[in-house]
Amino acid sequence: MDKKIARYYELKQQQKSLEQEQAELRADIIGYMTEQQLTQAEIGHYRVKLVYQERKEYDGSKLYQALPDPELWRLTSRPDSAKISSLLKLNVISEEQLKDTYTAKPTALLHVEKT
Repeated sequence: MDKKIARYYELKQQQKSLEQEQAELRADIIGYMTEQQLTQAEIGHYRVKLVYQERKEYDGSKLYQALPDPELWRLTSRPDSAKISSLLKLNVISEEQLKDTYTAKPTALLHVEKT
């Protein structure tokens, strides 16, 4: 068991290191693409594409005030974007109710495919 625990720890350390390197590379690639004003490009044997999305970050207290029904608040219980999005799609709540409860933050998604 000692060897398994040691190996697990070792792998977790490698994972952290890989994730950090990946984040740095992602930032460099997005920076390059943005600087070159590109949303897609073929670079070497790879197709690189940036997709921009807007993510909503909800303010808990404003959201609570915007959802007058306690049952709705229990469904969300905290600002969970996925749950709120589902409630919007189901027409349980409206965009109008949420209009001042969030800030929209643009996010770039990076897709890299081998050609």
